[in-house]
Amino acid sequence: MIAEIEYWKSVVAGLVAPKVKVFPYVPKTRQLPSRILSQPTAWKGMESILGDLIQRFNIGTRHCLEFGVEYGYSTAALSSFFDSVTGVDIFCGDKHTVNKSDIFVETSSRLAAFNNIRLVRSDYRDWIVTDHNSYDLVHVDIVHTYLDTFTCGLWSANHAQCAIFHDTLSFPAVKRAVLDIARQTGKRFYNFEESYGLGILV
Repeated sequence: MIAEIEYWKSVVAGLVAPKVKVFPYVPKTRQLPSRILSQPTAWKGMESILGDLIQRFNIGTRHCLEFGVEYGYSTAALSSFFDSVTGVDIFCGDKHTVNKSDIFVETSSRLAAFNNIRLVRSDYRDWIVTDHNSYDLVHVDIVHTYLDTFTCGLWSANHAQCAIFHDTLSFPAVKRAVLDIARQTGKRFYNFEESYGLGILV
């Protein structure tokens, strides 16, 4: 049971709002990127569709922004495709993560060999107030509440050609937020139904 009033407000509003079609994302090709970290991760499997996703939707490969780095698995994978990747995270976990300790130094060390990655310790709420840049792709994998995902995700969808969201299958609040962002922005919603789900807005 989700105890978040914003989620239930969205559910009720969705009863009369225009329906959003969710298209299944089925990759035509799958290939591991050149940079893979050897560590357990819930993102396992996502890395193999990044090349397909970029090609299918003709996404630029200059600038990528990631909200939610944690141990850096997705960051490393994304850095295989983009000229620059900026990873934004508080690096001390949240109520939905197993880790609650400060891992900024550990993650920075793990990704230090990749010179196209820049890590920034920041809350997404502080970041989106001052960042007016546009990105080719933004990855959102923060605390999995409706309000946080919607707030960060709406900004991301408005500042990027493509926004992707992890955990659309394992957290109903995340999928609900992505549905509402798709409705508000007019972007098409694809969902990759592996590795806990990846929502794609283009």
